[in-house]
Amino acid sequence: MQTLVTTSRQGIDALYEAETALAHAEHELDTVEAKAFLTADGTVAERQYIAKHKSADARLARDIARAGVNRVRTKIRVLEGEVMAQATISKLVQAEMRL
Repeated sequence: MQTLVTTSRQGIDALYEAETALAHAEHELDTVEAKAFLTADGTVAERQYIAKHKSADARLARDIARAGVNRVRTKIRVLEGEVMAQATISKLVQAEMRL
């Protein structure tokens, strides 16, 4: 049980790090896309397409960072469920011992 609690606490730091990485990736995407749009020639639609094309790598990095955040959140939920299950089992064992 203590191991689960300790791992859950580590999840808080992991989530912060993942969210920070996501924020940096989103900032990078916005910067790359804006610079590409401003330096492109053509109609607005053409400039948008060029900007999206030039920022594809930054968009991929952002999407991967978002997946990392989602993974950490999922792991935290699983750990919380395991802690609750262990607490329930512990209470059942205590109740049986009293009988």
